[in-house]
Amino acid sequence: MKRRNTVSRQEVLAALQSSDRALSHDMIQSEVSGIDRATIYRILNRFSEDGLVHKIIGDDGKQYFALCVNCEKGHHHHNHFHFRCRSCGKVECLREEVRVHLPPGYIPEAFNGVITGQCGACSSIPA
Repeated sequence: MKRRNTVSRQEVLAALQSSDRALSHDMIQSEVSGIDRATIYRILNRFSEDGLVHKIIGDDGKQYFALCVNCEKGHHHHNHFHFRCRSCGKVECLREEVRVHLPPGYIPEAFNGVITGQCGACSSIPA
């Protein structure tokens, strides 16, 4: 479905594009001005429906949104885990693809995996 390219849509997209991490609704709202909460949720859900972003459900119960990278229309590469740093709050995609082995007869469609801990910048252990 063709979507109107509104100023609000452009601002939310710009916030996602300028970030090196997945963003929650609150993070996006602090980056854009004059857009109400409901409009931001609507835009993010449409981006998700259209395959522009993927939605991550964090262990904290929040939804985070990350731009799709290397995805073709209709074929998304989301078989990867995400990492949420408990120190700085950064949520990022871990690019290693994960294969899940299920019993015969099970057909996986999607999974959402979040690992929590400290990111490389916050831990005292060198990468």
